Amino acid sequence: MIYKELGRTGERLPAIGLGTWKMPVDSRGALAALREGFKLGARFVDTAELYANEELVGRAIAGMEDIFVATKVSPNHFHYDDVIRACEASIKRLGVKSIDLYQLHWPNHSIPISETMRAMEHLADSGRIRHIGVSNFSVDEMVEAQGSMRRYEIVSNQVEYSPLARSVEDGIAEFCVREHLTLIAYSPLARGHVFDERSKANGVIKDIAARHNRSVAQVVLNYIVSKEGCVAIPKAGSIRHVEENVGSTDFKLSKMDIESIDSISGYTRRPLAGKTLQAFLKSTGAWAGILERIERGRRSGQ
Repeated sequence: MIYKELGRTGERLPAIGLGTWKMPVDSRGALAALREGFKLGARFVDTAELYANEELVGRAIAGMEDIFVATKVSPNHFHYDDVIRACEASIKRLGVKSIDLYQLHWPNHSIPISETMRAMEHLADSGRIRHIGVSNFSVDEMVEAQGSMRRYEIVSNQVEYSPLARSVEDGIAEFCVREHLTLIAYSPLARGHVFDERSKANGVIKDIAARHNRSVAQVVLNYIVSKEGCVAIPKAGSIRHVEENVGSTDFKLSKMDIESIDSISGYTRRPLAGKTLQAFLKSTGAWAGILERIERGRRSGQ
């Protein structure tokens, strides 16, 4: 496993962490996969109150030491008092004394970012969180959020990034490198689309994988974390997939390999939410509350 500094905190994160988006809360396989990941060195796990699986992560980390735990506050909770309450609820569900990285899940333009960041700084002052991050923020949104803070720095931006979703390369990645923010890549395997054998992208990556005697997933993850200041948080619901993901950093892609994958940008997939949808999602946080209630209702009925 290779490690990268979180922002400019001096703290080092595994380049491959464990994502939990859509990970079932009642799955023994998911629990076993998370614990195996920790044992193999991927001691960085990311969740969110919106995912409704913080309790699963809490069970996975119980009794383990030195696990870096990241979670996110939903944009419908960005008013000052709501941020505080949401954080306390996440701490309880996770079973931790403090959250290592607390992130704003999406921008919410209906609430002043200064109010939200004031609450985040209060949480840091009180020791309930250690570091402050954002997710799905544009460059302008990152600048505004940082400008609203007096005592702390934003250390990371979590964004969708894969060989098939490259919109972060239009300014966000460069900004993060220049300002020493860690870029946390979610959906680095493009939600399975990198395995689609009908795509030209899959052919490019399969050829590289064959030369290195590696899997497609390992080549993709190696490619993502080869980028300066970038770590990846793939989801793995089985021990086999965790072992595969964690083993993706013990070889080196050549310059030609990286250039070949870079060339895939000519047929890049759009991110999870296109520009129009992103603008709508960022205009209000109401959608997050609806999704969270639906997710918790679905899981309570299982």
